[in-house]
Amino acid sequence: MTRLPTLFISHGSPTFAVEPGVAGPALTALGQRLPRPNAVLVVSPHWMTREPRVATTAAPRTIHDFGGFPDALYRLSYPAPGAPDAARRAIEVLRAAGWPAEADDQWGLDHGAWVPMTYLLPQADLPVFQVSLPARLDGASAYAYGQALAPLADEGVLIVGSGSLTHNLFEVRFDDPQAPGETYAREFADWIQQTLHAQDHVRLQQTMAVAPHARRAHPTPEHLWPLMVAAGAAGAEAPVTRINGGMTHGVLSMDAFQFGAVPTLAPAA
Repeated sequence: MTRLPTLFISHGSPTFAVEPGVAGPALTALGQRLPRPNAVLVVSPHWMTREPRVATTAAPRTIHDFGGFPDALYRLSYPAPGAPDAARRAIEVLRAAGWPAEADDQWGLDHGAWVPMTYLLPQADLPVFQVSLPARLDGASAYAYGQALAPLADEGVLIVGSGSLTHNLFEVRFDDPQAPGETYAREFADWIQQTLHAQDHVRLQQTMAVAPHARRAHPTPEHLWPLMVAAGAAGAEAPVTRINGGMTHGVLSMDAFQFGAVPTLAPAA
């Protein structure tokens, strides 16, 4: 199989599962254009562990890891099969790169995985598994984590970093998903886009230190690290495509990025 692109997806609020907005149809269209993978690997900040763990679950459960949201969200499920063989291969490549990965036969799919997959691959007919996000990362080590996973993209595994391009929960307007986007969030998202378009992955890894409004856009950086993972898995030479997801709840940029060429998509401007 030709090397697959890697993705960064903003999964936003759990209500994204029932509020598709701009991002939902854009992800569905993207999924229809991508080559069909053998399995999907998702790294989400909603599964953080001291050391890497890889879900070998054959039938991962849908995890509703949130509280206080509408009842409809708790009735949703994403019944994709797991990918035990691909998961064991992920453990091998992580260990080969010096990461002490271990198998986990209990973990399912947290909302950072199943919510965006509901749009990207709505049939839930492809194997999906998660690799945890190590708890002690910075921009460089998150990027290196992606580099360690990179061989899987040559083996038919679609690597997805699921986080949030901006993630200030103190300012989220949960009662108004259509609230106008805050200027700082847009400026931060634009800086990320420009940095990726320039293929400046050194500067990308320094985002929290040098990007405008970085500490306001990410009071804690765990939702940014999946972007570094996706970029690291692709490498700086990979062309980048922005998938416009709009802005929800005033401060949550829903943009996604694809690393690797797809002829039917225009490159980021």
